[in-house]
Amino acid sequence: MNKNDSKLHIFSFFSGCGFLDLGFEKSGYSVDLVNEFSPAFLGAYQYSRQNLGMEKPKFGYSNIDVAEYLDGRSDELKEYIKSVHNKNEFVGFIGGPPCPDFSVAGKQRGREGDNGKLSLTYVKLIIAQKPDFFLFENVKGLWKTAKHRAFYEELKRKLSHAGYIMTERLCNSLEFGAPQDRDRILLFGILNENLNKKIDLRKEFPWEKHIVANLDEIKHLAWPDRDTFIENGEMPCPSNIPVEYTVQYWFDKNDVEHHPNGKDHFVSRQGLPKMQSVEEGDVSRKSYKRLHRWRYSPTVAYGNNEVHLHPYKPRRLTAAEALALQTLPKDFILPKEMTLSDKFKTIGNGVPFVMSKAIATTINEYLNKLIEDGTLHSI
Repeated sequence: MNKNDSKLHIFSFFSGCGFLDLGFEKSGYSVDLVNEFSPAFLGAYQYSRQNLGMEKPKFGYSNIDVAEYLDGRSDELKEYIKSVHNKNEFVGFIGGPPCPDFSVAGKQRGREGDNGKLSLTYVKLIIAQKPDFFLFENVKGLWKTAKHRAFYEELKRKLSHAGYIMTERLCNSLEFGAPQDRDRILLFGILNENLNKKIDLRKEFPWEKHIVANLDEIKHLAWPDRDTFIENGEMPCPSNIPVEYTVQYWFDKNDVEHHPNGKDHFVSRQGLPKMQSVEEGDVSRKSYKRLHRWRYSPTVAYGNNEVHLHPYKPRRLTAAEALALQTLPKDFILPKEMTLSDKFKTIGNGVPFVMSKAIATTINEYLNKLIEDGTLHSI
């Protein structure tokens, strides 16, 4: 489906450089508004879309604090939504508020942290603007850690009282074909007043429709464990593993050595001896995890001093390699002038592309089915 033919319009918040958005764009939605507070991330969003030859959002790029849409810019956002509704089409909000305050690896400040408060801001924005549907994405810690789960359930109650029916699932990117063990809680909701009949979204929504692998089966395959680090050493792929889940497969697929971001990496302060001492596949430590070429990666996240090393080179990963592990198309490029810190932060914050596209497709197919049978109507 061409985005110009779509009845589903996306307003994106906390967009980063747009991994989640790209999944929606490539699934036929029209992404009409992009909001990102970081000028560097927003610049990377614009740069990457220009390189991909994609259209600019109809309502533009917004480099403001999302809270402004609850106050001084509220009417502006309402007008954008109204213009979509005037065409009998639908608006969805998507967003993953910054999540270090809920992350197991973070500082665990929860709802009181500066980033933690943004989850409530996003929910307040949904309630105030009443999009026809929404997607909320966050780290597993918000859903699984007891003290954060109470806050998450409070957010859901607020949305329910505002008239949304919802369904949720803890998803892992391995299920969608990404070479990365990354859990995310996804919450999807539809405004009940748009429905002509009662539906049980928790039972009906087909979360698993575009899942390509069973998580337990993938994790329990006979993956290689650790091997002595040999600089530029060769190692054949084991015959009993699915190669498309391996680090090396995605490095080759994206031709990372010749990628425009193929030389963008930090030089380790610990020096060469420290890096050479870590075995290929040793990801047991807090930092200095060396990936194994014939295994999937741990979560691509580079904050809190977490360092990932190349499987067979004495250095940290390049931005091109990290983008490959996030399953971005090989022609997805970050700006040359962007700082290394910003490059790796925005890469680590993003949703793997194959996962975002699968979820976007599932939502697209489900909503269009409701539209076609007359269950869902525009207000």
